[in-house]
Amino acid sequence: MKQMTTPIPGKSADGRIIRKNGGVFTFPGFCDVHVHFREPGFSYKETIVSGSRAAARGGYTAVCAMPNLNPVPDSVAHLAEEERLIREAGDIVRVYPYAALTVGEKGKEAAELEALAPRVIAFSDDGKGVQDESMMRSLMERCAKLGKILAAHCEDERLLRGGYIHDGAYARRNGHKGICSESEWGPIRRDLKLAKETGCAYHICHISTKESVALIREAKREGVNVTCETGPHYLLMDEGDLREDGRFRMNPPIRAREDREALLEGLMDGTIDMIATDHAPHSAEEKSRGLAGSAFGVVGLECAFPVLYTGLVKEGILSLERLIELMAVAPRERFGIPPDDGDWTEWDLEREYEINPDEFLSMGKATPFAGWRVAGRCLRTVHGGKTVYEQAGNRK
Repeated sequence: MKQMTTPIPGKSADGRIIRKNGGVFTFPGFCDVHVHFREPGFSYKETIVSGSRAAARGGYTAVCAMPNLNPVPDSVAHLAEEERLIREAGDIVRVYPYAALTVGEKGKEAAELEALAPRVIAFSDDGKGVQDESMMRSLMERCAKLGKILAAHCEDERLLRGGYIHDGAYARRNGHKGICSESEWGPIRRDLKLAKETGCAYHICHISTKESVALIREAKREGVNVTCETGPHYLLMDEGDLREDGRFRMNPPIRAREDREALLEGLMDGTIDMIATDHAPHSAEEKSRGLAGSAFGVVGLECAFPVLYTGLVKEGILSLERLIELMAVAPRERFGIPPDDGDWTEWDLEREYEINPDEFLSMGKATPFAGWRVAGRCLRTVHGGKTVYEQAGNRK
C-alpha cells in the first residue's frame, strides 16, 4: 500500500490548518453526514442534546441525523416532531435532519419527497436498503428533479441469511453467521447504473468492501454523480481485530484485511470522499449480548479524530490536510452545508491518553476503540462564535 509522508505544516496552503504554540492546532469544525441521535422515539439510547454534546466534544459543529426514528420522518407531519426537538435542544451544534425515502422505511411507497425537500438535508432509508429496482429508479428520478441527494444504505436482504459479522475467517473459526460482501456491493452496482441513467446525486453510506471501492472508482471515471463515505472502524480494523463482544457488532461489519487496504487506497486516490462515524448509540443492555445477540451499531463522534490521526496521520498513511478535508471540508461541499467562520475546533495533537468510553458525553458507550492509546485531545469547540465544548483543565 502506497503511503503519504507529507510533513505536518505550520499552515496549509488554503489556511484551513493553523499550527499554534506547541502541538495545538485549530481546524474548521468537523461535519458528520451520518449520525443517529435517536429522537423522537428512542431517547433511552440517545437524545439530540446528548448527541450534540458528544459531537462538540469530538470537534464536530455540524451533523446530519438519520431518519430511522419513531415516527419515521416520511411526511411533513412526522418530521415536525424531530424539528421541534432540534429547536428545543438549542444550537449546541447544527443538526440537519434527513427524511426517509419511503413510508416507514419499508421500501413500498414513496415518502412525501416534494413537501419534505425544502426542510431536510437529503433523503435516505438508512438502516434499510431499497430492495426493489423499479422503486429505486423512481426515487432517484424524483430526487434528481428536486435537486436533493439520495443517500443509500446498500444491503440486499436476500443475501443476509441471518448473518451479523463478516462472512470470513473469524466467523468460520468461531461458529458465527456471516454477512457476505455481495450483500453490499450488489446493490451498489445496481444503483450506480440507475444513478447514471437518472442523473441523481447519489451518495453511498458506510462502504466496507473492496468491490464497493472498485465499482465506485469506475463509476466516477464514467462521470456518475456519486460520492461515498466510510467509517473509522473500517479503516483501522479488520476481522482479525474482532472480539466476542457486542461493541464489535455493526452493520456493515468490519471485514477482511484486503477490504481495509482497498478502503485506504480509496481514501488516497479520491474514490472515497469523506469519513462519517455512523454514530449509533444503544443502551448498555442492548450491547451486552455478545456478537450474536447485540444490537447493530457503535458510537464514534468522540473518538473519530484521535483514532484516525493516530492510526493514519502519525503512521504516514494520510497527511493531516487530507484527514481534515475528509472530516470537515468535503462533507460540507457535497451536502451544501456552508462553512462558518464562527465554527472551529482546537486540538492538542501531542496529548496522549487511552480512550475511555466512561468519559463519553454520548449516552452510548459501545466502541471498538475502547482502550486504544491515541494522540490528540480536543481542547475546545466553537460553534457560531460560542464555545460549546471545553476540555476540563484545558491545556494542562
